[in-house]
Formats: sequence, structure tokens, C-alpha cells
Amino acid sequence: MAEHKVWFVTGAARGFGRRWTEAALERGDKVAVTARNPETLEGLAREYGNAVLALQLDVTDRNAVFRTVKQAHEHFGRLDVILSNAGYGLMGAVEEVAFEDMRANFETNVFGTVSVLQAVLPLLREQGRGHILLVSSVAGLVALPTAGIYEGAKFAIEGIGEALAGEVGGFGIKVTLIEPGPYATDFLSDSSVKNSTPIPCYDPVRQYLASMMTPDMIGDPAATSGAILKLVDGENPPLRLILGGLLPLVRNIYGERIKSWEDWEDISKAAQR
Repeated sequence: MAEHKVWFVTGAARGFGRRWTEAALERGDKVAVTARNPETLEGLAREYGNAVLALQLDVTDRNAVFRTVKQAHEHFGRLDVILSNAGYGLMGAVEEVAFEDMRANFETNVFGTVSVLQAVLPLLREQGRGHILLVSSVAGLVALPTAGIYEGAKFAIEGIGEALAGEVGGFGIKVTLIEPGPYATDFLSDSSVKNSTPIPCYDPVRQYLASMMTPDMIGDPAATSGAILKLVDGENPPLRLILGGLLPLVRNIYGERIKSWEDWEDISKAAQR
């Protein structure tokens, strides 16, 4: 059996963060769980006792991120798995999204993630090991209309995570970008996504996208826990892991990108001199 691990999880109140926390605890791991509302974590503390350290954290409070990471590290003596899951969706065409909503989304999804990374990295380097899991999305690989700002945030996480992996691999630190497709979680609830005020001219785009979504495309969240545990137990985990069956879609879109670049290759080369 794999050695029991110590996790630090942001956004553990619901969704994947909660599910994967429970999976880790059920097999005997220890978890520092964080959420903006600590009351949402009380059930975990009651059920799993000393294996849980429940802490209040809003990742947009950078000073609080550093304090909370330090507290978790001192409490358990080490941190093996960092699950950066805190974030929320933002739906709306680019023209529709209020600028303050764009800023707030990036504050949580991007800058909050970077604060967590910068808080944990000195500790992981000193340990000489650790595995950072960055919850991205298939929306960080391909962009569809009416979610451009949220997708932009996830594209940012993809770039940050890829660069980070190259920077810290020599210190024994592993990085994996987790890219879920659509799942039957509460992600589309009011607590997990903000919707912009619609402009009617974009309604046909929304209606077309809705017509493309079929029930068989929606994954069962319960099926993801085993994949995450195998990931953190793996000796050579991948930089990227898609959850769900959307690889054919991603492969097709990336193939179209390559073809487009190839079609314009002569123009590209001519621009060099």
C-alpha cells in the first residue's frame, strides 16, 4: 500500500475539492482543508478527527494564504500533495462581462492560485518532494463562445503550470494540470458560477451551444476519485490529465490548429526576414 500522504486543499467545501478530500481521508491520508466558510468543513472534522485540519481561507487574501500554508505545514510536519482547487466560473460573451467581474475572476482563479504556489514552493523545495495538482479544465485547452474570460483564466493556469513544472522538477516537485470536462457537480450553481447580464444578440450562440450538449457528455463525479488517487500515487505522473471523454474533441481542435499553422507557414517564414 502506498505511504499515507498529507494534503493541502483549497476550495474543499464542495465539488471536486470536497470529493477528492473525502477520497484521501477514506484511505487514511491526512488533509488540511480550507474554504472561505469554515462551517462547510465541520462535517469532515467530526467524521475524520485528527486526520483533518480545517482552516478558513479566501485565496484572494495573499497574506492569509501564506499564514494558512505555514499553519498546515507546522501542524502535520510536511505537505505531500497540494490541491489548488479554489475557483469559480464566469459565463458571458466577452462583450457582456463586466470588467469588475473579469478582475474578480482572475483574482481568485489565477492570482489566488499563484499565491498558493508561492507559499508552498519553499516548503516543498526544502522537503525535496511534493506533488502540486492545479485544477484547470478542458476549458483551458479549447475555448468555446460565451465563456471566454473564464477560459482565459484557465489558459493562464495551463501556462503557469507548464512553466512551473520545468522550474521545479529538479527539486523533486511534480506538477499535474487536471483538466476535467463537464461533470454533474454543483459547478453551474449560483455558488460556483457567475452569469453576466446577457445581450440578446448573443442568444443564438448560447442556444446552439446548449443544443450540442447531450446527457452522455456529462460525467459522474464519483468516477474521478480513483483517477486522482492513482495520479498522486504514480511514480511518474503526467503534466496533464484530462478527466472524462473529451480527448477526441481536443485532438480534433488541436489538429485544426496545426493545419492552420501549416497552411500559413510560408507567410510565417516570410515574416522572419
